[in-house]
Amino acid sequence: MKGNTPTPHIGAQYGEIAKTVIMAGDPLRAKMMAERFLENPVQFNNVRGMLGFTGTYNGKPVSVMGHGMGIPSIGIYTYELFNFYDVDTIIRVGSCGARQHHVHIGDLVIAMGACTDSNYAAQFDLPGSYAPIASFDLVRKAVDAAEHFGYTYHVGNVFSADVFYSEDSRKANWTKMGVLADEMEAPALYMNAARAGKKALCICTVSDHILTGEATTSEERQNTFTKMMDVAFSLL
Repeated sequence: MKGNTPTPHIGAQYGEIAKTVIMAGDPLRAKMMAERFLENPVQFNNVRGMLGFTGTYNGKPVSVMGHGMGIPSIGIYTYELFNFYDVDTIIRVGSCGARQHHVHIGDLVIAMGACTDSNYAAQFDLPGSYAPIASFDLVRKAVDAAEHFGYTYHVGNVFSADVFYSEDSRKANWTKMGVLADEMEAPALYMNAARAGKKALCICTVSDHILTGEATTSEERQNTFTKMMDVAFSLL
């Protein structure tokens, strides 16, 4: 399937996307990353408004792109990037809601594992429950980078659901199991990477707190969550 491009969702030709892609749910956050971090960025995608740019960072080729909200959306984009554009590494940067009292607004969460109630893994016809995990070398480098920058970080499980406005009161049980935070995309990213034999990592900034009700604004999430980006670009 490599080189079967453009795809229905990405307008780039094969070779216009770098081997490493840093992705964000909000395409405007991807645009901000291109403007803030990339040297000589060139836009390669605007299909469905899902902006994507390729440039260099400290001389190394890298692409940034939006992936939309939810497991189905990131599942489509990362599948095409891994399998049609031969991308080797995808790093997601995004927001999350804290589930533990020691995790605070603005902290980084490095998702070593991704729990989910999604049925995404059913397509792989596995005889049991699959545990989606990040690539260990990326986790280790992300921890080193966060410590280098002096950023507060936590490493562990996140929980990812298909439903944002949920009436399922059982979600509180994920807190009892030590899950650090909620987000909505990591399991599909990790499963697609595993199936394709590629690398993936999800780094989130805590934007709100499920236990205390604290929250940031959408503008703050779009424009000020740059610490996770510093860490992500340092992995190149």
